[in-house]
Amino acid sequence: MIDTGKSNPPASLTYKDSGVDIDKADTFIKDIAPLIKKTFRKEVLTDIGSFSALFRLDITKFTEPVLVSGTDGVGTKLKIAFMAGRHDTIGIDLVAMCVNDVLTSGAEPLFFLDYLAVSSLDPHTAGEIIKGIAEGCKEAGCALIGGETAEMPGFYSNGEYDVAGFCVGAVNKPEIIDGSSIVEGDTVIGLASSGLHSNGYSLARKLFFETEGHDVNAFIPELGKTIGEELLTPTKIYVKAVFSLKSELKIKGMAHITGGGITGNLPRILPAGFGASIDKSSWEASKIFGLIRNKGIIAEDEMFKTFNMGIGYTIVTPKEDAARAVEILNGMGQRTFIIGNIVKGSGVIYN
Repeated sequence: MIDTGKSNPPASLTYKDSGVDIDKADTFIKDIAPLIKKTFRKEVLTDIGSFSALFRLDITKFTEPVLVSGTDGVGTKLKIAFMAGRHDTIGIDLVAMCVNDVLTSGAEPLFFLDYLAVSSLDPHTAGEIIKGIAEGCKEAGCALIGGETAEMPGFYSNGEYDVAGFCVGAVNKPEIIDGSSIVEGDTVIGLASSGLHSNGYSLARKLFFETEGHDVNAFIPELGKTIGEELLTPTKIYVKAVFSLKSELKIKGMAHITGGGITGNLPRILPAGFGASIDKSSWEASKIFGLIRNKGIIAEDEMFKTFNMGIGYTIVTPKEDAARAVEILNGMGQRTFIIGNIVKGSGVIYN
């Protein structure tokens, strides 16, 4: 045989060979469509699969509309989900972190979009994530109007992913809540958190899994559950409770207590020259906070700067409305406390 110096041509490469399976992604979208459609509001004009999502603002309800937007992620809480192999609550966290932020302006969350990036799409895991997002959207009353699922082989480790959320809400301009009317003597009301929510997980992971050496499925007697179950407790969504209060009483300011705790977040809504005096004995925090503090030998100031310490959301009302506000919020299923008052000065003073 004569050697021509030519080799056989290589087999044709496909996108699937590189790790991206478009057909699998298309099937996944079809499978989750019923979950997504259950979140739709009457204002949604497009179906799933469009290049963009259309939402018709109800101008009979919003006569002087101001759009309010927010975006967030879940942080290293995702690492707990990877360790536990449980992904049905992360989506709730994602929605909560966004809608609770938008809510602080007095805005009604209207629609939500998600971004899910994976190394290789696992339909079961991705379905659990979207299931949680849909559940969170229903709780917040907003439509899951769009999203993106991106396969990025070689970028994420196998079995890992990242998520981001985007929320748009609306409020009539005269009804914007921005803290500008807050004065000395106003009352600070705290709504209980369900635990760590989605903040402080880098410290919590270091303590429990590096310093203490726990397995994610280790049962913790002080908590009455495994450490994984505790750390995957989803973030509370406060939308319905706050709107119930807003319909009856004047709200002067609201703060979502996330990274930075009460120390870092409450002052963001206070006018210049005013601070907050907070009574730490006025509420009972979840046991997880005491466990972290004692096992980590963490200073109290550091705890209050890192974690929500049992208060996930704060509301400032006139003093004369405080008792009624607590009654309304408790009636909406929230554990609610009068935790302090507004004083002249700056920052947060703990008593």
